[in-house]
Amino acid sequence: MATIVKVQFHSAEKLYDFSAAGFDLKPGDKVIVETDRGRSMATVATRPSEVPDDLLPVALKSIQRKATPSDLEAAERNSARERETHHFCQAKIAERNLDMKLVKVEYAFDGSKAVFYFTADGRIDFRDLVKDLAQQFHTRIEMRQIGVRDEAKMVGGIGICGRELCCSSFLRDFAPVSVKMAKEQNLALNPTKISGQCGRLLCCLGYEYDTYCELRKGLPKCGKHVKCGAGEGDVIKVNTLGQYVTVKTADSRELQLTADDLKESTATDNKPAQKAQADAPVVRNEQKAKEQPAEGKQTEQPKGQKSEKSTGRRRNRNRNRHGGNKEKTDKPKETP
Repeated sequence: MATIVKVQFHSAEKLYDFSAAGFDLKPGDKVIVETDRGRSMATVATRPSEVPDDLLPVALKSIQRKATPSDLEAAERNSARERETHHFCQAKIAERNLDMKLVKVEYAFDGSKAVFYFTADGRIDFRDLVKDLAQQFHTRIEMRQIGVRDEAKMVGGIGICGRELCCSSFLRDFAPVSVKMAKEQNLALNPTKISGQCGRLLCCLGYEYDTYCELRKGLPKCGKHVKCGAGEGDVIKVNTLGQYVTVKTADSRELQLTADDLKESTATDNKPAQKAQADAPVVRNEQKAKEQPAEGKQTEQPKGQKSEKSTGRRRNRNRNRHGGNKEKTDKPKETP
């Protein structure tokens, strides 16, 4: 058994497993860990848990130590340095007229490397920009292009719902979203209303999609002709959450029918058809039972005796075969 704790390097990002190494940790604690990119500061996201040895992740690393006051001061210095680097890089981008947008600058914990996150429509030749940055800050420079969704996650903001963006508060992974989800929930297909800060479809469209699909199963679609005890007409409106539909009759009346009303009317209409289907096989079986003995008597023949039809066919074949020979008469050969 080993004690595992999950940590995150940024808010609402992927969780990574580390060995607790005997430290008393709780969510929110700052710790120093060793990663493939070097030493970094992370935040504990979950309480430590015991995991069997056969379920341990491959190449599990251990937490180095809890963050000390000097570590926290170093993180603050890095934050101030990131802001300064961000302003300098933006000025150089404008000076060189590069078609790119700088999103964020991030320094490694030990200051050995600076990562510049940016967005762009295509490929950017930023070799001269990297030379300017390396000459100014004397550190390794890494340029990383990201998408608009990742940009919204890093920057954050307030959504149209009035709350903090899902991607920057709790949503760790981006799930695929389609226009079909908006159609299923009867939302107006207005790009400004169903798009988020990133310009893509709202992530929250997928939260209730499965529930709408389940509730839709018992309701007809708009435009379908329905019939029930209260009347019949065409469906002009469907309320999925309320589980009722609005039907417009031939005399321009509007009726509200629930899913239970439609089920009862469908069950009543299907009873005569089900009864007819249940009786039909019995009649066919009785007719078959009556016809089978008659057919059996016609087909039964005693052994060694041929049927009249087969005998008649054979006589006709023999007659056709030898008919030409009967008309010809043998004439005696004349001798000279």
